[in-house]
Amino acid sequence: MVVQVSNVAVSDQDLSGWRLVSDFKRRLATAARDGKLATTWSDTQRLLQYSDYLSLFLLGLLNPVVRTMRGLCAASHLEKVQEEVCSRAVSLGSFSEAQSVLDPDLLARVFQQLAQQLPQGCGLSPGSRRWMVQDSSLFDALPRMYWCLWRRQNTDQHQVRLHLSLDLEQESPAKVSITPDKVCERAAWRKQAQPGEAYIGDRYYGEDYQLFGRMERKGVAFVVRLRDEAVINAEEELALSPADQQAGVLRSAWMHLGFRESNRSIRVRVIWVQTPKEVLRLVTNLKPEELAAADVAQLYKKRWTIELFFRWVKCILGCRHWLAESPRGVSIQLYLALIAALLLQLYSGQRPNRRMMELIQFYLLGVASLEELLAGLEKERQKSQRGKKS
Repeated sequence: MVVQVSNVAVSDQDLSGWRLVSDFKRRLATAARDGKLATTWSDTQRLLQYSDYLSLFLLGLLNPVVRTMRGLCAASHLEKVQEEVCSRAVSLGSFSEAQSVLDPDLLARVFQQLAQQLPQGCGLSPGSRRWMVQDSSLFDALPRMYWCLWRRQNTDQHQVRLHLSLDLEQESPAKVSITPDKVCERAAWRKQAQPGEAYIGDRYYGEDYQLFGRMERKGVAFVVRLRDEAVINAEEELALSPADQQAGVLRSAWMHLGFRESNRSIRVRVIWVQTPKEVLRLVTNLKPEELAAADVAQLYKKRWTIELFFRWVKCILGCRHWLAESPRGVSIQLYLALIAALLLQLYSGQRPNRRMMELIQFYLLGVASLEELLAGLEKERQKSQRGKKS
């Protein structure tokens, strides 16, 4: 049975948890052909294969019942799970050991395949640039996960940091880096950014004035918020259009940032924007003809979408309990969570909210019919569209 939800054709098989897993397996096999796997996976004495391990792991993120490693291993003894997800029963020891011999780069390739498959928009600026929001989020770790230990303000903290570039139009992850908490967000951004890309960042990215020059030389466009105490050296005031004033822009000018000559930034454009709460100072390396001041204000206003995505991963998808605790295991789990997010967005037409996730899980449990699921998804989609228009 095939039903149209918005502009997406959805079938019973598409929304089945098994269909999502089988699609993941197909993409996984393609990614494995493009890269190298550890020789242990080709050992004839190894019973648990990487595809079975990762598919069972993914099932734990999609299934509304199974939430622990023991639960997943117990589920692997079920006949239907062995038929559709993993080919044999999996022991706790085998599941735990697999994380140490699997390279997360395999999942990174699957993630990139899915990210590229999502339809691209027409651009948010005259240059038709693909704008991405850059930020990171922390996930609490266990005390025994010593590899992510960082002593801060005389306290021991165990946290994992997810560095993310979020596609602004699709509201979906585009680039990912997973590190311990102590790794600098600006360093991760500098490594992830590629020529021709465009990014939006919060105040933390505006603290290093030299970073602006590095991004400019790399061919990367940016809109970043400055801290209130930033030192600004005015050079040339720019006229504001009626559209700029309508967007709350108070002032626009070419500036150099920094007190000392040795620490000064490249020539950048600073835009003052009045919001209901405060005045924002936004900096960009694009000229007014490339990106109007009003567009700068509107772009930064959408930066909050990445905070909503982090909340969705943690609260809606439920990525809070670690099924693996090593650096590789944590990377595997977070990559699988993002892959699950992209698969759900690909099949349902948008990133599911809490109500939509509940409907999908009711369907997977057999409580809701396909017709009830599709009607509920369409109702939630229309509600979401009305919220965006208002």
